[in-house]
Amino acid sequence: MLIAKPGLDGHDRGAKVVARALRDAGMEVIYTGIRQTPEAIASAAVQEGVDFVGLSCLSGAHDHLFPMVVSLLRSKGAKGVAVFGGGIIPAGDIPKLKKAGIREIFPPGSSTQAIADWIRGQVSKGESRP
Repeated sequence: MLIAKPGLDGHDRGAKVVARALRDAGMEVIYTGIRQTPEAIASAAVQEGVDFVGLSCLSGAHDHLFPMVVSLLRSKGAKGVAVFGGGIIPAGDIPKLKKAGIREIFPPGSSTQAIADWIRGQVSKGESRP
């Protein structure tokens, strides 16, 4: 799994908390750090062969950056990678993001347990690569 902060957003505390919680839950996690381009995120995901990409955005650019990561993953042949997101995302933007290929959005207040449970559920349903 890869956790990334696309764009110019420099607030990474939430992404680090999620990365640590997922590691503590027994998952292998790669954190790319802040200010990553969608291209760099997609390339890292393909290179590392991850099953999930978690994106965090607090800057309001989620509606552009998240779908771009999905598109780049598809263009690189990584169609089976499940992309999920979190951050400050208005409820009205969530349907558009899901239509663009984001599997799930975890808004502020979501527990790290809920994120880990969702990932395990995706794996058990065969919704990502085994």
